[in-house]
Amino acid sequence: MSQLRLNLLTGRWVTVVPSRAKRTSDFAPRAQKVENDPDRECPFCPDSTLANDDVPLLENTDAAGNWQLRVIANRYPAFEGDESLAVRNLGPVHVMAEASGTHEVFVYSPEHEVRLDQLSDDQIVQLMAALKARFIAHANTPNIRYTQAIVNHGREAGASLAHPHGQLLGLPFVPGEILEEERAFERFKGGCIVCTTTEAESHNERFVLENDHAMVICPFWSSSPYELLIMPKDHQQHLTDSSDAALAGVGLAVRDALKHLVATLGDIAFNLVFHTAPSHHEGTYHWHAHLFPKLTTTAGFERGTGVMINIIAPEFAADALRSAAVNA
Repeated sequence: MSQLRLNLLTGRWVTVVPSRAKRTSDFAPRAQKVENDPDRECPFCPDSTLANDDVPLLENTDAAGNWQLRVIANRYPAFEGDESLAVRNLGPVHVMAEASGTHEVFVYSPEHEVRLDQLSDDQIVQLMAALKARFIAHANTPNIRYTQAIVNHGREAGASLAHPHGQLLGLPFVPGEILEEERAFERFKGGCIVCTTTEAESHNERFVLENDHAMVICPFWSSSPYELLIMPKDHQQHLTDSSDAALAGVGLAVRDALKHLVATLGDIAFNLVFHTAPSHHEGTYHWHAHLFPKLTTTAGFERGTGVMINIIAPEFAADALRSAAVNA
């Protein structure tokens, strides 16, 4: 069973998951940590024998009955079980809880080699609708207090498999990052931080692209090179409150932002994370997404102080991304 252990110095939970060390890619030498291992069967490909063991939590199929997107349980879950968060003191500085919740994988294409930036409009619509459906399912699960959707692309970003996929983690607590953002929204005196940012950054030196429903910028406070912030134009606290059209617009903005990144830097590793208000929280919040290309290494100063060093000004990054020749 996974455990949550409280870091008393920061007030943040750490998840200890011994079972995930059983994954074949973990702790291999860096040169061997290759996602496309020719001797390793891909569990996400339609013709995989391993895929036959998975019972889909959600599955979209084409007219011929072939799946196009599916959500399945993670084989090595970091969070599992239906218990509510029960904190226990094991000693003077030892605070823990069972890491209950759910850990799912969403495989957003049956094609092994396709990238997120190469998906069609219809595939993006399908992907965002699936995320919304699973967020709603998690919100109706009593012990889940927050759902985190992520896409890790490339081994440097933490992906152990090359097949296009993301993860959904239903947590029994609200993460510190989200609590800090909620407090920031409450402190901000100018209305909504995201709404004000879309107005302030529209077509200025940090603007990258937009569509009817979303805007992409390199934020003024970028902590890493080519960091991107994807902001829905419609003010909604929760991802699940957005209309299907608005959700699709955000998904298309994410895809098109990745097209600009690939055109500028090549097929780089990245982390994509969606931030939304916790399902049962009310207050000032505006859901959004962060896209972090993995171009530099977090070193001792950053780890020791929490102060990030960004070697590329966001104004330069945005100009390079806007100027990139992108294939339609």
